[in-house]
Amino acid sequence: MATHRFPGRDGTELAWHETGSGRPLIFLPGFGGLGSRLLGFDLVVRIAEKGYRVLLPDFRGYGDSATPNGSTTFSPDVLADDGFALVEFLGLRDGDYDLGGYSLGARIVVRMLARGAIPGRAIVAGQGLAKVSGPQQVGANHRVLTALVNGTAIEPESADARTARAITMTGAEPRMMLGVLDSLVPTPEPALRGISVPTLVAIGDQDNRSDADQLATLLPNSRFVRVPGDHGSAFLAPELTTATVEFLAEA
Repeated sequence: MATHRFPGRDGTELAWHETGSGRPLIFLPGFGGLGSRLLGFDLVVRIAEKGYRVLLPDFRGYGDSATPNGSTTFSPDVLADDGFALVEFLGLRDGDYDLGGYSLGARIVVRMLARGAIPGRAIVAGQGLAKVSGPQQVGANHRVLTALVNGTAIEPESADARTARAITMTGAEPRMMLGVLDSLVPTPEPALRGISVPTLVAIGDQDNRSDADQLATLLPNSRFVRVPGDHGSAFLAPELTTATVEFLAEA
């Protein structure tokens, strides 16, 4: 598997992986930040088979992307900056590419759209209104990472303990992961109403981000779909793959 590299706006060496050929689709991964892990998933495989060049970045500090000077403090909205840097590096003009993401990646897609990115179509999957527009430095991941960084005890066999195990399994440095979360910026509702790019908003029917339909309502040119599954398993749902492929084919 070839690793492709591009410079972030601050000069940090970042990486992406890709599959397929044709119209570019930049697809941003969820929390864990490894685009390379998405290569074998049916959603990515099927999109590539339909004539797309699917580009899967590793977030800074994850996988093959560097961390600037070993720092774990990132500037606000840096992941959106990195997304723009990839678009610019590839020389993509407005409308000449599509943009998508799942979970955290979807939150970054919204940030890019709110800041003026104009892909032909956008996919915002596994994300709801509160996570996008509300306080960013909250939730189980942020709480558990803060505990891990500070050496605070986590109650054994609790939900937080399970989250801590999942975080540890990613192999990423907790300080770096917390730095990524601390860099996130909310997108207020007026900015959401100003996004005109055709957008597919998709969510699992058991996902606790149950306000994804409210997010779709605020986006003036959106389509909303529920697919089977919770926040993790919905990404694997054939219904998500079908909805995404059909939505992109309308471009």
